[in-house]
Amino acid sequence: MERNVFVKKLLKSMMSENLLFNFGLTFIIIHEMDAIRCKEWRIFPGLNLLGDKWGFIIFIVAHIPLLAILFIALNNSLDNSILIYYLEIFFIVHLALHIIYIKNPKNEFKDLISWTFIVGPALFGLLDIVLKAIKV
Repeated sequence: MERNVFVKKLLKSMMSENLLFNFGLTFIIIHEMDAIRCKEWRIFPGLNLLGDKWGFIIFIVAHIPLLAILFIALNNSLDNSILIYYLEIFFIVHLALHIIYIKNPKNEFKDLISWTFIVGPALFGLLDIVLKAIKV
């Protein structure tokens, strides 16, 4: 019985009004994992002035409070639609920033997998914003 309740709750949450946002959030988190592989701190303003050792450390440690605050805010709000909207805007701005830095000689985001997880959140976010605006 416990398993069936869990599966029903999981399916219900997957079909929620925030399905596209949840995919966008998943993609941006996977992108952050890929950002470690691609040494994103080398193109990140400020961190690019540090060596790899300190750039990596600060990049990783900075994500702890960012993600903790994000998850706390998403899970402790009765109406997180405003937060979701601004996160989706961030997903789009994030893509624009990667496009701006595409020719940076230290940019290692070159392959399809990296760009899938850079473009994906922006597409999910934009689609979610548009669909909610027209109330589909």
